[in-house]
Amino acid sequence: MKELKHQFDFCVVGGGLSGMCAAIAAARHGLKVALVQDRPVLGGNSSSEIRMWIGGAHGENNLETGILEEIKLDNLHRNPLANFSTWDSVLYGKARFQPGLELFLNCTVNRVAAARGRIQSVTGWQLTTETWHTIEADYFADCTGDGLLGFLAGAEFRLGREGRAEFNEDIAPETADARTMGLSCLFEVRETTRPQKFVKPAWANTYKTDADLNGRHHGLGSGNFWWIEVGGDRDSIHDAETCRDELLKIVFGVWDHLKNQADHGMANWVLEWAGFLPGKRESRRFVGDHILNQNDVRAGGKFDDLVAYGGWSMDDHFPAGFHHPGHGTIFHPAPSPFGIPYRSLYSRNIENLVFAGRNISSTHTAMSAARVMATCAIIGQAAGTAVAVAKRHKLTPRGVYQHKIKELQQTLMDDDCWLPWQTREVPALSRTAKLTATEGDPEPLRNGVDRPADGQDNAWVAAPGAAVTYELAAAGELREARLVFDSDLNRSKGHGCGSAGMRCRYPLEFEENQPPQTLVRAFRVEVRDAAGKWSVVHREDENHQRLVRVPLNRSATAVRLVPETTWGAAQVRVFAFDVR
Repeated sequence: MKELKHQFDFCVVGGGLSGMCAAIAAARHGLKVALVQDRPVLGGNSSSEIRMWIGGAHGENNLETGILEEIKLDNLHRNPLANFSTWDSVLYGKARFQPGLELFLNCTVNRVAAARGRIQSVTGWQLTTETWHTIEADYFADCTGDGLLGFLAGAEFRLGREGRAEFNEDIAPETADARTMGLSCLFEVRETTRPQKFVKPAWANTYKTDADLNGRHHGLGSGNFWWIEVGGDRDSIHDAETCRDELLKIVFGVWDHLKNQADHGMANWVLEWAGFLPGKRESRRFVGDHILNQNDVRAGGKFDDLVAYGGWSMDDHFPAGFHHPGHGTIFHPAPSPFGIPYRSLYSRNIENLVFAGRNISSTHTAMSAARVMATCAIIGQAAGTAVAVAKRHKLTPRGVYQHKIKELQQTLMDDDCWLPWQTREVPALSRTAKLTATEGDPEPLRNGVDRPADGQDNAWVAAPGAAVTYELAAAGELREARLVFDSDLNRSKGHGCGSAGMRCRYPLEFEENQPPQTLVRAFRVEVRDAAGKWSVVHREDENHQRLVRVPLNRSATAVRLVPETTWGAAQVRVFAFDVR
C-alpha cells in the first residue's frame, strides 16, 4: 500500500462530461490540473457503463459546441459503428493526453481537508494500485453528480423539492419534500439474421401484458427505455444498490416481455448489453450566490453573468418512476435557449469551490431542465475556464464574477462556447484589415457570431475552392488564424441516436457515423510576405473539427483561407476566420 502526495493548481473530482470539460478547459488555459474519477472510464452517464444519450437544448441551431462538440466530432470520425468501447477511448484519449492534465482513474475521494471556508486537499483511494492519493490545490471542482466533494467540505446544499411558495414556482409541489427524480438502468439490443431465444432469469419480473408496463411505450421506435426508473421516493445516494437490484429485475423483465410475452417484432433481436451501474438524475444541489429557479428559466435567463445555456424542457420525472401509472414524466415548457448564470457555479460558503453538472445551484424545478448532459458539459467548460481566469488574476471564483466576468465570457466564446445574446470580440487586426472573397459575402466572418442566430445566417458561403483574404495595411507579426466551420448544428434532428451518434438499438442496416457533410474536409492557409510572395503555411486534408486554430508565427502582409472540399455538402460554410 502506498501513500502519495501531489500539488496542482486545480483539482476536478468527477469524470463525467462536466468534469472532463472543466479539467480540459483549465489545462488548455495553462493550469496544472488533476482529474479524479472513481470509475475505470470517463463520461459518466454517457459512458459504456450507463449509455445514456447526450441530451441538450432543443430548437434550431442550438446544439452545444466547445469541447463537447470537439469530442462528439472525434467520435463521429472514429466510430462509424457506434461502438461504446470506441466512445470510451475517445473520452479517455481526450483527457489522458491533454498537456497539463493528470488523470486519476479508479480513485474514490473519501476524505477532504478544509478549514476557514477553504478546501486544502482531497484524499482518494485508488483501488487498482492500492494507493492513497492526497491532492493539494488552489481550486477544486465538484463534478461528482452526487456532490460528494462539496458535502465532505461542508458546502451548503439542498436535496429534494422546494415548496411552491419559496421561489413562487407554480410547478413545484405545495410542500417541500425530500423526493427526487430516480435512477435508471438501460439496455441495448441488436438485430440478427435468424430467430433468437431468450430465457428470463428466475429472479426477473414478469410482464405478461402491455398494461403491466404502466402505459410505457416500448416498441422499436420508442426511445432508449429511460422510463425503467426507480428510487425517487427513496434516498438516491444511500439506496443506490437496492435500486440497482430492482432495476435489473425490471430490465430483464421488460426484455422478456418484448421477446416472449407478445409479438413486438423482436424475434430476431438479441439482448447485447444491460447496464449494472444505474444512471442518476438528481441528488444534492449546492448553494451558490444565485439559485437558478423556474422563473429564471421561463424568463429566458438573460443574466449579465451568463456563461452557459440550457434548452431542455423542465422534464420533471415522477419520484415513483416506473411504478407511477401512465407516462413517467411531465415536460413543463421552457424556452430554448435559456441562460445559466456564473453565480450558480461556485459555492456560497467554500471560497475555492466551483461545481458543474446536475449539482449546480438551482431549485429542483430548474434543475429538471439544466441536468441533461450537453448542458452539464458546457457548464463544466465555463467552470474550468473561470478557474483559469481566477488563477491568472489571483482571485477567488466569486472574485471572477465581481471583477472579470466579461473576460470569462469572451474567453468562452473564443473557445467556441456560444453564449446567447452575446457577441464575441473580433481581434483588432481582423476588424481593421481589408477583407475580400473570390465569391460570396465575407463580412459575416468577422461579425462575432459563430452560428446562425436571431434570423441571421452569419456564414460565408461559397463553392469549394473559393478564397477569402485579409490584406493588412502593413507587414505585421501574425500568431494564429482561428477558423470556425459548419458542423451542422441541427444534425440530431429526426435521429434517435443524437448528435454524438450513439445508439441503443442496432438493426442489421443502419446509417454509419461520419463527420457532418457540411464540415470543411480539406483546406489550406496561405500568407503573403513583404516581397509579395504567397506560400502555404498550413494544409489539412482530413479535417473533422469545427473549431480549428492554425499557428502562423510569421510576418505577413496578407492571409488567405482556401477551403478545398467538404464531407459531402455542395457549398462551403465558414462562420469565422480571425487572424491575430
